[in-house]
Amino acid sequence: MSLNNEFLVVSIPSLIAWAALAGLASVRVMGADRVAGRSTATRSEVLATNGMAATSQPLATSVAIDVLRRGGTAVDAAIAANAVLGLMEPTGCGIGGDIMALVWDPGARLLQGLNGSGRSPQSLTLDYLQQQNISRLPKHGPLTISVPGCVDGWFELHARYGRLPMSELLQPAIDYARNGFPVSQVIADGWRSGVKTLHDYPGFTETFAPDGRAPGEGELFRNPRLANTLEAIARGGREAFYDGDMATVIEESVRQAGGFLTRRDLSQHRSEWVRPVSVNYRGYDVWELPPNGQGIAALQMLKVLEGFDLQTAGFGSFRHLHLLTEAKKLAFEDRARLYADPAFANVPVHRLISKEYAQARRELIDMQRASAKYPADTESLQQGDTIYLTVADKDRQMVSLIQSNYRGFGSGICPHGLGFCLQSRGELFDLTPGRANSYEPGKRPFHTIIPAFVTNDGLPFLSFGVMGGDMQPQGHVQILMNVIDFGMNLQEAGDVPRLHHDGSSEPTGERMTDGGEVHLEHGYDEQVIRELVSAGHKVAFRNGIYGGYQAIGYDVQHDVYHGASDPRKDGHAAGY
Repeated sequence: MSLNNEFLVVSIPSLIAWAALAGLASVRVMGADRVAGRSTATRSEVLATNGMAATSQPLATSVAIDVLRRGGTAVDAAIAANAVLGLMEPTGCGIGGDIMALVWDPGARLLQGLNGSGRSPQSLTLDYLQQQNISRLPKHGPLTISVPGCVDGWFELHARYGRLPMSELLQPAIDYARNGFPVSQVIADGWRSGVKTLHDYPGFTETFAPDGRAPGEGELFRNPRLANTLEAIARGGREAFYDGDMATVIEESVRQAGGFLTRRDLSQHRSEWVRPVSVNYRGYDVWELPPNGQGIAALQMLKVLEGFDLQTAGFGSFRHLHLLTEAKKLAFEDRARLYADPAFANVPVHRLISKEYAQARRELIDMQRASAKYPADTESLQQGDTIYLTVADKDRQMVSLIQSNYRGFGSGICPHGLGFCLQSRGELFDLTPGRANSYEPGKRPFHTIIPAFVTNDGLPFLSFGVMGGDMQPQGHVQILMNVIDFGMNLQEAGDVPRLHHDGSSEPTGERMTDGGEVHLEHGYDEQVIRELVSAGHKVAFRNGIYGGYQAIGYDVQHDVYHGASDPRKDGHAAGY
């Protein structure tokens, strides 16, 4: 049977038969291998002392390393790599999308956060959407477009932490856009799917399928329109994008497609420096950005899980997977009702990530049975596709950066002649009035993209992320459990199978009533799968939904960087 882009929910007998066919019966729970001192990683960690980069495309990693070698900072290298990825991996990112980042400032010994998410159009109102009988914004199209924050985010980061000129940082992307680059395997698959879905949207085919089809693996692809756009930004700065002729082209293209984004919306956009928030998990301080993103969901999950002995349970055990799933359900109920733009809603962040609140929520978990639904936190309620990369430099500055169009290419609307697609982030607004994430003009939607960082004793320990919609907080937690609870190195932590729970209540207004589905990547033990199903979990198998992981760890004792990259993506980690 083919499982590509499909999922399967099965009974216990057929589940075990399928598992046997897939070879799962021969896979051991990780704990035994760790005791024996063996690693199950697909490859070794990358080790280096001067600098490190980990991205989802090898050429982007090479560009980042080249910038570091020329004396650029980690921020410089991250911007250059992001620009290259916007060209080479338009299936997940680009200058039509948003950006979020965490930066370890070695001079101040402080972690800084940047929220580069854009706001909804001022001229689009909830009344209009209701008059059109729209109860939920579509997955694609002009109504999903919010202000793209990426370019402004680059310039904010660069103004504070950059060293090389922006023109030099954007030049590799410009050169590859003009001369062409070979499309890599995983990106080619996503590109083909995106063209199939979005080919009828204005400007999309001429931009991303000029020959009438998506480029295949190994084919050279050129985007001269994007080269011109990046050259204009390199010459004119952020104003060239948000205030110049480019802004006029964006407004006209969106209006012709039936959307509402205007030059005024673009001109008024600014990124925001924010204070990251953290929880301590077994002695490690885990940092995320506060809402409008979903980073605190990972922190909520960790605080719930901290009350259980997971090390003894072992990786891949019933106890591990059951508790992970139930903790995710608990956090996502709050995520659905409370996470929103803090300029429009009172989000009780500190209560949600507190030890006391975690204890109260932890007590709702049945250790033997899957829950169909969990109650929301009524007290707090009364108060109110993507790329990830990480770079570290010789001065010990470290950057955790994530950037996205949402849903692959985004809205499908490509401004005339500019070479990129505008994001579809507005889809994540709730169109029910009076809720934290309800649509309002000039509001930032609930956001899925979340960079992560870990410190230990006030020093950097790990910069990492896991891309992929609502998989991101689930992935963050699994990586941290693998490293902290199960003793894996960074490469192994990303290589082992992952779990993706689907079906929790969503910020768009949908509510969980049946417990959702536990999607398992191939590699878990047959008996554990049997126990999960017996406990009431709806177990399913699906490809391509477990995210993409990159990481750089810092070994303070030896003053060495450790790099890792996800085999589920095209990229790699490299250092010098």
